[in-house]
Amino acid sequence: MIVVAGESLIDLVPQGAATGPLAALVPRRGGGPYNTAVALGRLGAEVAFCSRVSTDGFGEALMEGLRSAGVRTSLVQRGPEPTTLALATVGADGSAGYGFYVEGTADRLFELPERLPQGVRAVAFGTCSLALEPGASAYEALLRRESRRGVSTLLDPNVRAGLIGDAEAYRKRFAAWLPYVSLLKLSEDDARWLGGTPQEWLAAGPSAVVLTRGGAGLTVCTRRLTVSVPAVPVRVADTIGAGDTVNAALLHGLPGGPLDALTAADWSSLLTYASHAAALTCTRPGAEPPYAAELAGVAGVAPAGAGRPGKRA
Repeated sequence: MIVVAGESLIDLVPQGAATGPLAALVPRRGGGPYNTAVALGRLGAEVAFCSRVSTDGFGEALMEGLRSAGVRTSLVQRGPEPTTLALATVGADGSAGYGFYVEGTADRLFELPERLPQGVRAVAFGTCSLALEPGASAYEALLRRESRRGVSTLLDPNVRAGLIGDAEAYRKRFAAWLPYVSLLKLSEDDARWLGGTPQEWLAAGPSAVVLTRGGAGLTVCTRRLTVSVPAVPVRVADTIGAGDTVNAALLHGLPGGPLDALTAADWSSLLTYASHAAALTCTRPGAEPPYAAELAGVAGVAPAGAGRPGKRA
């Protein structure tokens, strides 16, 4: 089983080609970790979401989205606080920017669970949940604990600079996470904002660093090799959820055992699969990752099923 730990929220996305501050907005389920969990479920992985979700109407819609994708919800904490809102702006090239409404929201009050279920092989972390206290400290404690237990971990910082009050303090905290990270995945924008290089990050702990480079594709760096694959050309609606889909494809496709053992051919196959999955997400407004059947025949991972998984609590 894979566990994804972090926030869920509602993206308010401009409708169609609407622009300007009073453009009509459409609510869509979102949040980097939430999108990753849903994408994993749609790809056919056994996955659980670990978070705190509001009992308001938006929270109920988020829970239904998890169940519909086959994501287990037994690790989800619930509370009466409101759901976080993210106001998305979409550029001419489909790139997305965000403003957040986070004060007093449910996902910030996440508490460290006593234990995770038996059989967890990986835990994924990232985005707002690692920047907003008091929940950030609880997620950080979960990262450290599970890493010490020998569980593989993925970190996608997915930096939202507007939520980070002290940039230098956050960069130091990021550096302190690295010894507990197996796979670091980040965008080129994140890499520039954080500072450093893949080689420096690898020296701090991770076994592999995957960079998403937009239209230039994906690159992985390990201590032994560097492998790149091109992006898949598509007509982009927006890029919301594309990086989260990459997370899911990587987690779903990585075999057991040390990442250091993967060959250049292994990484090329896996990155190609992730690139195709992300491209499909980009063709749809909002975070709408693909299902396993849509990726049938793509090198990397054999489809886990044909069609949508059944509901599961």
